[in-house]
Amino acid sequence: MKGPFETPEAVGRALRRARTRLLSMVEDLTDGQLAVPPSPILNPFLWELGHVAWFAERFLLRRGAGDPSLRADADRHWDSIAVAHQTRWDLDLPSRRATLDYMQAVLDQSLERMERLVWSPAERDRHLLVLAHEEQHVEAFAYMRQTLAYPPPPGARLQAEGHSPHQGGEACFPKGTYTIGCDPGEEFVFDNEVPAHGCRLRPFALSCTAVTEYQFRDFVEEGGYRRRDLWSEAGRRWLERSRATHPCRWRAEAGSWLRQDWNRWEPLQERRPVCHVNAFEAEAWCRWAGRRLPTEAEWEVAARTCPPPVARGALQNANFDFALGDLVSVDAFPGGASSGGAIQLHGNLWEWTSTDFHPYPGFRIGLYREYSQPWFHDHRVLRGGSWASGAILVRPSLRNFYRPQRADPWCGFRAARDLGE
Repeated sequence: MKGPFETPEAVGRALRRARTRLLSMVEDLTDGQLAVPPSPILNPFLWELGHVAWFAERFLLRRGAGDPSLRADADRHWDSIAVAHQTRWDLDLPSRRATLDYMQAVLDQSLERMERLVWSPAERDRHLLVLAHEEQHVEAFAYMRQTLAYPPPPGARLQAEGHSPHQGGEACFPKGTYTIGCDPGEEFVFDNEVPAHGCRLRPFALSCTAVTEYQFRDFVEEGGYRRRDLWSEAGRRWLERSRATHPCRWRAEAGSWLRQDWNRWEPLQERRPVCHVNAFEAEAWCRWAGRRLPTEAEWEVAARTCPPPVARGALQNANFDFALGDLVSVDAFPGGASSGGAIQLHGNLWEWTSTDFHPYPGFRIGLYREYSQPWFHDHRVLRGGSWASGAILVRPSLRNFYRPQRADPWCGFRAARDLGE
């Protein structure tokens, strides 16, 4: 086995680090702030904390079907499949202190057990599944705080506008049969990334940078939200329900536009990527600009020509793992560019694709049986990772997925177009 998670000691350090970061997301919040109002896109923070511990206990400590939990009420409270989302506000959850104690007990016993394990690829993947799950919830806590207009969490900060010598343009890729996805092997992957398979693509061009706030502002000011011809049928239905006239985190003030950053409002920036737009908004902008969203296969083909993403140190070429604490300008880190010069295919913000989330040919359910299969066909694929994504979640093959109307994660997009044969 190779890579950063080669040994149980390395995985143990990563689990401790993820837990420290997770707790930092909530330690400054009051009990009232942890509760959060009922919402179809949020969870009560206190419920989510307990769920993270329950998940780790399920996969690392409770190996048999009848193995008991450290808490007799754990399954009744925190099993995310059995406990319907809308009921989570009605649960008689344990106190904050009791939840934190449960989290610590699960972590301590998991790390102690690791010392007695025969370390194998199967054990590594079981532990890395738990690590990936916890890192996903760290990122979820960050965008939940953004959604609720809470103050920024530790490690988050507002980045100043900056520029690099990169000037935009397009990266072009020839037609051909490309391999996407991956096979189980030395690195941990989710079941929806497997197996590797061939995909025939026509020649295409991919924008070298994500769409910026200024570019999206032009679409808004030229009436993009009023032009029904720019929107898909599903997009028009969303427009009618939402009555949106601009991105959900924007507001007009004194003749200019402001963007919500945590609990403050900031002016738009010329080179900052537009964020918190949904798939319908991204599609409409692309039609307005004479472009389209890339397919997930096109995105992955481009990303596989990038150097491996590095978040820290002198070799940093991408923005993830809280390394910079915020989005950066779309022209930052040209050293991480793809063949042809597409920048930031890894990190900064998740990018919408035009592809519905579906199983790859030959899909097999993995250890976490509910991770992918319940969400096939009515979710949309996003790629790349965000500034708040943990390192275990940033790779060319990883498929994130949300319903296309969601805009609360750190999500934006870049444009693509067909090229002649």
